[in-house]
Amino acid sequence: MVLSRMISDSDASVSSTFASRYVRTSLPKFKMAEDSIPKEAAFQIINDELMLDGNPRLNLASFVTTWMEPECDKLIMSSINKNYVDMDEYPVTTELQNRCVNMIAHLFNAPLGEAETAVGVGTVGSSEAIMLAGLAFKRKWQNKMKALGKPWDKPNIVTGANVQVVCWEKFARYFEVELKEVKLREGYYVMDPEKAVEMVDENTICVAAILGSTLNGEFEDVKRLNDLLIEKNAKTGWDTPIHVDAASGGFIAPFIYPELEWDFRLPLVKSINVSGHKYGLVYAGIGWVIWRNKDDLPDELIFHINYLGADQPTFTLNFSKGSSQIIAQYYQFIRLGFEVSFHS
Repeated sequence: MVLSRMISDSDASVSSTFASRYVRTSLPKFKMAEDSIPKEAAFQIINDELMLDGNPRLNLASFVTTWMEPECDKLIMSSINKNYVDMDEYPVTTELQNRCVNMIAHLFNAPLGEAETAVGVGTVGSSEAIMLAGLAFKRKWQNKMKALGKPWDKPNIVTGANVQVVCWEKFARYFEVELKEVKLREGYYVMDPEKAVEMVDENTICVAAILGSTLNGEFEDVKRLNDLLIEKNAKTGWDTPIHVDAASGGFIAPFIYPELEWDFRLPLVKSINVSGHKYGLVYAGIGWVIWRNKDDLPDELIFHINYLGADQPTFTLNFSKGSSQIIAQYYQFIRLGFEVSFHS
């Protein structure tokens, strides 16, 4: 092995990375080192440590996409330094997100007019999408209760006990909404629509149905839930809506079960979330939430920011984020189309 010989204190070196003092001497793990090290040494140290990670291609429990075509990988790398929120600087990226939102809305049978634009947004995953949808339901419910002169400080949401913990329980805890769970029973491992509707009261901001349970992949009966809620709303004068958590099933049902009514064909379904990084076939970091129409997203939740240039409406939990996953999602949509997705 060639011995290390540093010619200066800069990044320039004529050394074998493995023989350099930067590899032979341990770096502090939890504090920044006093001195810099050559780029080759930094790469080798991190690369070698990452070898102890599992192989993503062999990770069958990931719940996310771990392989994409090389052409899409190139698009991802070419846009990895684009900040999505700078819409004036990257208007085409913004346009691609809008196209994705509209494609998904049509896929979910949103009642859009010929020239009407869909209402939705790209997120970092279904967790953020659910937070945004839940906030919209909570704010609409609060506005209604205030207008009626009734208490608006004790909202609740009805779900099955099979919901994804990191999504719905997190939403309930972070945004102070009581979580009312329909218990599962032997032989029936999803939310029972009858029991869910029984738990609905005047303070229920929505009922959340799961299209693709994390436990077993089963679809909940959204059609039955919709019909029962229509009956209860008619009797009580309430207008309790439905959100469909289609994180796992949103990109499966339209292709495999097109006759199944679970989406915006049902009048009480006001919003739907779906994970692009699951069966949307994009690397981790992309989700979507679509609203039935503009009235279902309270305008006071939308921020208008202009310090990057023109007016930019935004409704997200964060601000800056990368553009790569949005571009990758658009790639999959135009690359596969409906026919290839169906036959795949």
